[in-house]
Amino acid sequence: MDDGTTHAPHGYISRKDDYLKRLRRIEGQARGLQRMVEDEKYCIDILTQVSAMTSALQSVALGLLEEHMSHCVVAAAQAGGPEAQEKVREASAAIARLVRS
Repeated sequence: MDDGTTHAPHGYISRKDDYLKRLRRIEGQARGLQRMVEDEKYCIDILTQVSAMTSALQSVALGLLEEHMSHCVVAAAQAGGPEAQEKVREASAAIARLVRS
């Protein structure tokens, strides 16, 4: 979430191109799923592709979470104070959302 303030570069910036490539591949998977439904493909085949897409999204999410923990949370912890507590709270909430999904 962008609150309009200036921040240090995000931890994933060094792998931005990789994330974009993976997200474009996932976008292609979503279009493929739409075509499968339009073409009335077999339910199990569609579910198999949904599972593959879900796994790909989870992989991106875990990568971003790891980047956040190793960059943003570590930097905030080193600085200390309320920002450190906030970054840990954010990371915990993100993990909870991933576990629920």
